[in-house]
Amino acid sequence: MADDDSDPGARAGLSRADQWWLALLTGVTVANAYYIHPIIAEIGQHFDVSPAQIGLVPAFNQIALALGIFLLLPLGDRISNRTLSIVLAACQTGTLVVMALAQDFVLFVAASTLLGFVTIVPYLLPAYASKRVPREALGKVTGVLTAGIIVAILVARVGAGLVAEWADWRWVYWIAAALMASVTCAIPFIMEGRAQQSDATPEQGYFALVGSTLTLLAQYPRVALSGAIQALNFGMFLIIWLGLAFHLTSPEMGYGTDTVGYLAAIAIVSIYATPRLSGWADSVGPYRARVILGCVQAFGILLYWPTGSSLWLLLIPLIITNIVGPTIDVAGRMTFLSLAPEIRTRLMTGYIIMMFGGAGIASWAAPVAYDLAGWNGIAGLCAGMSLVLVLLSWLAERNQPV
Repeated sequence: MADDDSDPGARAGLSRADQWWLALLTGVTVANAYYIHPIIAEIGQHFDVSPAQIGLVPAFNQIALALGIFLLLPLGDRISNRTLSIVLAACQTGTLVVMALAQDFVLFVAASTLLGFVTIVPYLLPAYASKRVPREALGKVTGVLTAGIIVAILVARVGAGLVAEWADWRWVYWIAAALMASVTCAIPFIMEGRAQQSDATPEQGYFALVGSTLTLLAQYPRVALSGAIQALNFGMFLIIWLGLAFHLTSPEMGYGTDTVGYLAAIAIVSIYATPRLSGWADSVGPYRARVILGCVQAFGILLYWPTGSSLWLLLIPLIITNIVGPTIDVAGRMTFLSLAPEIRTRLMTGYIIMMFGGAGIASWAAPVAYDLAGWNGIAGLCAGMSLVLVLLSWLAERNQPV
């Protein structure tokens, strides 16, 4: 890899192998938030708390992630991404150990919340990679990193469901801690190069740097709108999978946590679809691509209600939404990752803050909706969100910058 994040000559220095190593790093570090999805009901039973209470675990994790991104991610425009990644990956390892050991629900929630706060590495890497590739390849490379996230979510869910079914849910977090320890040791080799100088103005202090994220959101409203669209997109993703964990393990359906994990394997379709659809988005433009994909996603979401009573019929909307959902995210990032390199990390900060702020609300709303109306509540909530997403995507296309 190139020596310097800010070196324009590095734009041609990201090989295909480099891209997949970064995708691996992205995937392992992002997976920690998703182990809980197939086992959330079992953990709730272990700590003897209600679905609404156990829903606080992923909700606080996502909200803390948004806060961590706001306070920590802008540092990626100032100091070495490599150094930040090593420190924060080590912190993730420590919080996973605490979650594995926790005997008290409050301690488990606190450790999961802190885990969210320090999970910054996956969101440093898109801006890091974007400075090393030509603009015309930006969508494809972003798609490769997104594919790494998809694989990680797939493995996290399938693995967590199997481990919890045949051993104990605590082993899920022991294994995750071991993976993170390995990644922490590997980062210096994956992210080669000397510590770079800041892309930001040298005189700019930390608080001014963090505050500039809000200024940039006001200056580039396309980023704020893309963030709102992705908040809905990612929120629906979380609501569906958290809802499935409760629905499939309910007396009505009668499946185990391993079945929830197996069902998550449907995300494998995204591994193949996302890089290809991202290349298509490069050709038609991110704004138009997002409208088309949003309409396809809305069709899939509307199928969740009539298919909810059958595990096999649920595969239809799951395949549709898993094909198009990740590329909606890629298209959103493409709307601003071609802007000036010195502000990309902070633009990504604003985008991700909005995304995970919405995700935190969605993670709490999912168990509440299930408590109130079962699977119909989950399907209805997502249907409304998908229609709003299509409307915002259409407005963004109509007002896209020339």
